[in-house]
Amino acid sequence: MIRVLIADDRQMVRQGFTVLLNTQPDIEVTGQEVDGLDAIARTAELAPDVVLTDIRVPELDGIEATRRITATTPGIRVLVSTTFDLDEYVYEALRAGASGFRLKDASADQLAEAVRVIAAGDALLAPGITRRLIAEFARLDDRPWHVRRGPRSRRACVRPGPGPEASTSDRGPPARGSGRRRGSRPADAARSTPRRRLQSR
Repeated sequence: MIRVLIADDRQMVRQGFTVLLNTQPDIEVTGQEVDGLDAIARTAELAPDVVLTDIRVPELDGIEATRRITATTPGIRVLVSTTFDLDEYVYEALRAGASGFRLKDASADQLAEAVRVIAAGDALLAPGITRRLIAEFARLDDRPWHVRRGPRSRRACVRPGPGPEASTSDRGPPARGSGRRRGSRPADAARSTPRRRLQSR
């Protein structure tokens, strides 16, 4: 059973969300709060799985309440629900630690599914918000990836080994005995042999 705490300053919204979510066989609303401070206190007391909060709540706004809840109880997920489809609200809510952002015009099935997704540890955004975030991310820097990474990153990615033109220092010291035919003697040994024969006579 997924336990949900609702924080909203409008009674009709709180009751409406409670009725919608309680009709789901796997979701139970365990508490309702009016402002952000009470939502933080009740979250610590009830330890719900998901906190469903509005952004504009009195005493302490939903974004700051989200920041405090996720900082003190990381295991509790926060789903922000609001009527204001503003990008700055989305960015601030995500920076505060919210796991999802939903508009209040979502259907009952969409709201329940959002709670399930958040409770499972995943993230969720409304489709329109997701499209805008992708467009904004693409707009930040549309240069090719190898240009963004820079020349040093490209050199680090490809490091060719020494080829035929490499110096001996690049290739390392020659192997012992390299360049000598099998059965041949070293040059120093060949030069020293006649001298030893003359001395023996």
